[in-house]
Amino acid sequence: MVGSMGRVGSSGDNAAMESFFALLQKNVLDRRVWTTREQLRIAIVTWIERTYHRRRRQDRLGRLTPTQFAAIMNTTVALAA
Repeated sequence: MVGSMGRVGSSGDNAAMESFFALLQKNVLDRRVWTTREQLRIAIVTWIERTYHRRRRQDRLGRLTPTQFAAIMNTTVALAA
């Protein structure tokens, strides 16, 4: 096991991951009983790729979703060419 890289008592260190895992639990894990690990793995990957990454607004992208940002960048590149 590798310990956390944050300082003791720094509450912001794990906030993003706790938020992610809370959403994962609510939207995938608590929705049904999974019969195999493979089914659960596919459901988690699908949720991350189709829902979480496409809908989550990111500060570094100017509060845009990754999909919106990519569309803007593709349009800008096409216009520059």
